Amino acid sequence: MNETAPALDPMAETALRSMKDIILPPPVSWFPQTWGWAVLAGLILAALLAWFFAEIRRYRRNAYRREALRLLDGIDVRLRPPATRQASMHDIGLLLKQVAIAAWGRDIVGRLSGDEWARFLASHGDVDERHLLGKVVDDFEYRNPAVLKRLPGNLGDELVADARRWIENHHV
Repeated sequence: MNETAPALDPMAETALRSMKDIILPPPVSWFPQTWGWAVLAGLILAALLAWFFAEIRRYRRNAYRREALRLLDGIDVRLRPPATRQASMHDIGLLLKQVAIAAWGRDIVGRLSGDEWARFLASHGDVDERHLLGKVVDDFEYRNPAVLKRLPGNLGDELVADARRWIENHHV
């Protein structure tokens, strides 16, 4: 059972021998071919760099807020016992003054006191705030410790919450 391949005619055989292999084109480059894509990539990179540096600047600019919130946590602990309540209320007023001086400068904030200071806090804080801070800086921190001991216990929590909200959200 010896099968042999069928014989081709000489013209077909010559045509098959003269055929060449297919030449594939080079692979398509991932690099953009026009300058517009390079410009777009440069603009996107510049925008990302600008955003990154703006965020770093904003982070550094708000360092005083982070430090004040850390100090407020310590005041919150001392505000709970009646024995240290008056000193802690005074510390809250002092902390708010330090935050305002860091944000607006000593020449604007340093001279404020009493009603004027309470109005300043109200005008630069959230609109929906209860302005318990104004009462503290205007009245509570100068009261007799016996009066402060009779104040409700949740007053300290509300005061710290208002101070925290003002520190986080005041408008410079």
